[in-house]
Amino acid sequence: MEYVALTGISDIVMSELKEHLLRTLEIRSPQNFITSLGINVGDHIFITHTSAQDIMRGTPGVVVQVVKHQVSTHRTLTGNDTFYEEHESMIIRLQLKSIGVARINNILSNELGKITSVDAEQICFYEAR
Repeated sequence: MEYVALTGISDIVMSELKEHLLRTLEIRSPQNFITSLGINVGDHIFITHTSAQDIMRGTPGVVVQVVKHQVSTHRTLTGNDTFYEEHESMIIRLQLKSIGVARINNILSNELGKITSVDAEQICFYEAR
């Protein structure tokens, strides 16, 4: 099945999702941010701890369902008597619910600046290696 993929997710988050816990992620990395813009509530996505450059056939991950999707902007203003500097950053918060463990069959798109997508199949826990 085809999934949008988030890559480079920490091992701690991956462990919690494998235990079927609800988890909220803050997406800040540029590649995952671009990918997350196209995600909607209810979508099933594939996440893995492996970086985008290293994913390949057989890479393990977790299929999750998006429960909430929120885009936030943060502004920071610093300065003194002579100058002011404004810094703005955007993050996406995704609340995820685990569906099951999966493995990549094929990488469909993994170009810089484009949505990362993979063909993956869910596997039973006794098959996960």
